[in-house]
Amino acid sequence: MSKAETFGFGVPWESLFGYSQALRAGDTVYVSGQLSHDADGTFLGEGDFVLQMGTTFANLDKVLRHFGATRRQVVETTVLVRDLREHFGTLAPYHAEFFGEHRPTSTVTGVSDLALPEQLIEVGAVVRLDLDG
Repeated sequence: MSKAETFGFGVPWESLFGYSQALRAGDTVYVSGQLSHDADGTFLGEGDFVLQMGTTFANLDKVLRHFGATRRQVVETTVLVRDLREHFGTLAPYHAEFFGEHRPTSTVTGVSDLALPEQLIEVGAVVRLDLDG
């Protein structure tokens, strides 16, 4: 039996909540919801959906790089958004551009709250390392 490989940024809420940013089990990587923060765990973009969205997806890229994965190996995204009706028109083309010709499955859900009070978006993913990148 193989052992799962985990990855974390070392931000405070990982130990507070007791989770990993991602966990690799075999050829599958399960990515926890990413959000807008810098390397020190400082939240970025209070009140700025575009900045939060860009930083959130950039953090997803960092997780992918850790596992040697590419965006083309993402098979599913889960996107949670506060005030979805207000932000969907900005989010949809950004998500499409982020993945280019690749089209992962995706669930987008409007939520009333996220973990941090100023947080507007969170993006989780499932990645298959056995797919061509």
